[in-house]
Amino acid sequence: MPGMVELDELLTSMSPEIQEGEYVFCTVEGDYSDYVQLNPLACFREAEGLTLIVLAETAQQAELTFDARFRQITLTVHSSLEAVGLTAAVAEKLASYGISANVVAAYYHDHVFVQSEKAEAALSALKEFAQGMS
Repeated sequence: MPGMVELDELLTSMSPEIQEGEYVFCTVEGDYSDYVQLNPLACFREAEGLTLIVLAETAQQAELTFDARFRQITLTVHSSLEAVGLTAAVAEKLASYGISANVVAAYYHDHVFVQSEKAEAALSALKEFAQGMS
């Protein structure tokens, strides 16, 4: 079943949820296969290195360096990868509250990583979409 593409429908029907755990973004040398034992939630290859999103506890145990801790908020609406404007709307909403948005799009849902200490405020801000507050 294809995901939703209509922005207003996506915003009003999403039900954001904070996931368990704190995550960190780490940059490492090598290939994904060198880090599979860390069970990364996500990874991305950049010219500068491999970025891993892993649980903070896992990164500490592996002695990986990181700058900040984040909570994952899942936008529980099946959004199409071809939907236009969802990332921008979410980022703009969170920016209006001084919250950074690190968005990862997966096949079914979008996931927003926000500073751990601002996770509850971010959740409240995102819920404003369902209440018709742009």
